[in-house]
Amino acid sequence: MRTGLDWEDVRFFTALARLGSLSATARALGVNHATVARRIGGLEAALGAALFERRPGGYVLTDRGRAALEAASAMEGAAQALAGAGPSQALAGLVRLTTTPGLADGFLIPRLGALGRRYPGLDMEIIADRRLVSLPRHEADIALRLGRPDEGELLARRVATLGFGLYATPAWRERLAAGAAPAFVGFDETSAHLPEALWLGRRFPRARFALRSNSQLSQAAAARADCGIAVLPHVLAGDLVALDLAEPPPARELWLLTRPDIATVPRIRAAADFIADLVRRERRLFEGPAAGLQPPVAAGPA
Repeated sequence: MRTGLDWEDVRFFTALARLGSLSATARALGVNHATVARRIGGLEAALGAALFERRPGGYVLTDRGRAALEAASAMEGAAQALAGAGPSQALAGLVRLTTTPGLADGFLIPRLGALGRRYPGLDMEIIADRRLVSLPRHEADIALRLGRPDEGELLARRVATLGFGLYATPAWRERLAAGAAPAFVGFDETSAHLPEALWLGRRFPRARFALRSNSQLSQAAAARADCGIAVLPHVLAGDLVALDLAEPPPARELWLLTRPDIATVPRIRAAADFIADLVRRERRLFEGPAAGLQPPVAAGPA
């Protein structure tokens, strides 16, 4: 067993823990696979423990590896603070954020250019997934999530209230005024548990569904194509018109989550603060015309 730790080994370890493969880590650090493997082997020898399980799908942290990553992240943050450089120079490296596909593609990604201009060395990885990507298992660093979670010890900030409405083209408004029966764009069976799907089924139990999809972006596109009326977050409605067919669906809370062990790492803190400020500045897009009419409900992902 070697004595002492090599900081470079730790740097390679944190990169592999976040990226999950030798090839991605080698590309990110500008080295070859052998160098990454050698560095990880050196750290495991120094600690006398296996930090990863080598699986066909990539490298997965062991329990010892997860504990080591918490300490390594703290070391990384301390090293950046010790460097004492200005914010734009000191903040560099990868930040992984998870959110729903609708929020990622419909709101967040089109506005991330300002973050890159402010911190040119910051690299963002966006995991757009309705699945609950786990922060405690180090699958992501930050989450922008609908509903406050009950998993692990996380730092949580409520940043907005996400309101919903019934949206369609102006042509559908005219058809309804002329007495036509509504046809809806709804959710598929895999999404039937979502609060919006449950509300739609309760409120319009015998309605025709002209199109179903598990993606709210697809539902918005279908509504724009005049396929029917969709339940959409106000932030995704765009040029569609709101229809007053029923009381609005219940609003939901939008939370920004981080792990306590990395919350003070400068790049994590900078990205989290940027996103929280961005959502709060644009909160009227989220709240929409029905803001405040219905109490928000905490629920799973959309």
